[in-house]
Amino acid sequence: MNISLKRGEKIYINGAVFRVDRKVCIELLNDVTFLLENHVMQAADATTPLKQLYFAVQLMLISPNDIDAALYLSRDILATCSKTIPDPRIVEGLSSVAKLIEGKRYFDALKILRGLFPLEAEIPTDSKTGCAA
Repeated sequence: MNISLKRGEKIYINGAVFRVDRKVCIELLNDVTFLLENHVMQAADATTPLKQLYFAVQLMLISPNDIDAALYLSRDILATCSKTIPDPRIVEGLSSVAKLIEGKRYFDALKILRGLFPLEAEIPTDSKTGCAA
């Protein structure tokens, strides 16, 4: 797999953070977990239940040696969202995300979650809990 990075860009590979000092193309020759900087969500941006779940899964990908707290949090968010979100498309997506998390396929779970963000934005929420009203 070839990945092109711009000067100053970061990539997270197997828990290590790399920043390149010039434009570079790297080729990953074996199976690694990685996350590009533009897919990294900051804690302050995790403002909805699905974004909080994304953030928790992201932590598992970025810090593979320390996933216990993030795994517990993701399971808790999944359980809550599955009960409170009325959109069956989101519930189905969350079911897939849960299976991917249990299978340690965190990157694939993040891809599904990014696809669910627009659907979540359509749902009216309770301003106190952030869950569906």
